[in-house]
Amino acid sequence: MIETDIELLKGIANQLRIHSIEATTAAGSGHPTSCCSAADIVAALFFGHMKYDAKNPHFYNNDRFILSKGHAAPLLYAAWAENGFVPIPELLKLRQFGNDLEGHPTPRLAFADVATGSLGQGLGVGVGMALAARQDQLDFNTYVLLGDGEIAEGAVWEAASLAGYYKLSNLIAIVDANRLGQSQATAFGHDINVYVKRFQAFGWRVETLDDGHDLEEIIEVLSGVGLDERPLAIIAKTYKGAGVSFLQDKDNWHGKPLNKEEAAAAIAELAPSAKSGLGVAIPAPTALPAPNLTAPASYPAISYKLGDKIATREAYGAALVRLGEADPRINAMDGDTKNSTFADKFFKKFPDRATECFIAEQNLVAVAVGYATRGHVPFASTFATFFTRAADQIRVAGISQSNLKLVGSHVGISIGEDGPSQMALEDLALMRAVVGSTVLYPADAVATEKLLEQMAILKGVAFLRTSRPKTPVIYGNDEAFPVGGAKVLRTGDKVTLVGAGVTLFEALKAADQLKADGVSVTVIDAYSIKPLGKKEILAEAKKTNNTVITVEDHYSEGGLGDAVAGELSSEGIKVHKLAVVGIPRSGKAEELMAAFGIDAAAIVKKVKSL
Repeated sequence: MIETDIELLKGIANQLRIHSIEATTAAGSGHPTSCCSAADIVAALFFGHMKYDAKNPHFYNNDRFILSKGHAAPLLYAAWAENGFVPIPELLKLRQFGNDLEGHPTPRLAFADVATGSLGQGLGVGVGMALAARQDQLDFNTYVLLGDGEIAEGAVWEAASLAGYYKLSNLIAIVDANRLGQSQATAFGHDINVYVKRFQAFGWRVETLDDGHDLEEIIEVLSGVGLDERPLAIIAKTYKGAGVSFLQDKDNWHGKPLNKEEAAAAIAELAPSAKSGLGVAIPAPTALPAPNLTAPASYPAISYKLGDKIATREAYGAALVRLGEADPRINAMDGDTKNSTFADKFFKKFPDRATECFIAEQNLVAVAVGYATRGHVPFASTFATFFTRAADQIRVAGISQSNLKLVGSHVGISIGEDGPSQMALEDLALMRAVVGSTVLYPADAVATEKLLEQMAILKGVAFLRTSRPKTPVIYGNDEAFPVGGAKVLRTGDKVTLVGAGVTLFEALKAADQLKADGVSVTVIDAYSIKPLGKKEILAEAKKTNNTVITVEDHYSEGGLGDAVAGELSSEGIKVHKLAVVGIPRSGKAEELMAAFGIDAAAIVKKVKSL
């Protein structure tokens, strides 16, 4: 890098600062000082180091950039304006309703692979991207820009640990250590040696920038990317508001735009040395062969025997292998529970497409999201209750419109003796609340396999709930399970019973007992919780005195009962819920289901009471 190029990068950095200040002042909100601290790093990356096609942000072998400190979004937008992708006048529409240049980046923008701004998630996504690049034999690097405040998040260190374990030399974390948080100084301020030791402890190579605004030093450190087999962490000592004398390293400027007079004064300081990045030659990405990530025309057939007892968690493992044989897009991740979720079947069959994420569920989800950005279809599995630990990652995956597939096993009190800490009783509520999500709950092996096929083809966040107990196969191998449908298994004229998973079988038992007493009831398998099979349930409810009883192995809040009531109450249908109430305890599955009123006897009692 010759001297004139360094001077150009300095000028581009100041132009990025100007854009960030002008945009936030026009918006009347935003984080201009957080943009200023990282402007030199971003200028070096986008105009002096990264290889990418500025006209095609989705090109499969572009270097990837994740702005984990998403509140510095105006800086990212400014970079894509100075490389010619975003029209510069658009920057002044920052945060306006209907404009895609939002307060924090989302994938509405072609250059934003994921939504960021809920801090601590970017590095985990970067790990997934780096693993995908290795699997696809591509040479792109993934750069993640983090703030020093956000690395207080435990999810960052889950990601750092896994990156070190897998020796991801194509992953670069850059910490913008500008010392100041939102309400006060960060825990360690400018003592960057603290961050150095922490990344080193997780197996990273670490470089420091004693002056994170020195472009020559930044470029020199970046030239060492990929020097060994370890991931690289760059800890940059920077100053919030850098480049503007009355902002630099000053308290109480976080998240505050400058007024017009202040903005004019700041720009007057920056403008004399500012230079445009338009026309700067950006290194082109390598034209390596694109990975084969094409969905198959169909999946292999299944062969189950009616009456065979198979846990749906076991059927999940078999289905994943079957789909993986035909679908090169499918990857599996697990959180050290694969011998219980049965994902280990895929791990043994396709070790090159399987990633053990260990007991770090936030990172498990983030890694899967990273894979999804690269065109893969990731199935991440663990006990369903542990996904609640990653609630924020799942929520942001919804905002990212991520093609994320989650499979949670060991649900409800039917797991038995393990006790309440292991019982997923809130998972349906969580997953239903995620924007754009699909929530599925099969009762037998055939339904599990057929629903998994649809999950692989569906776009967006999807959750499949699997059970621990073995349940009989009740469906033929050719049965179809359209998402948003339901199955009517018994018909009667008194009450409609709606179950899913293990409670479907309790409803069937209850129907048989009631029939012996001269009471006929309808039984429906609500295998699709979201979208719900409203059409089928409503039609049957109208034949049974507009009365429905839901029974579920889940708390009463937010689960199957609420889904049915929410869809049918406006139609004049009365919905009575049988669900788990209170804190469960250890015991046999049948004991617990009886004690908490979701077994066949409880259903019979409820029907007769009506």
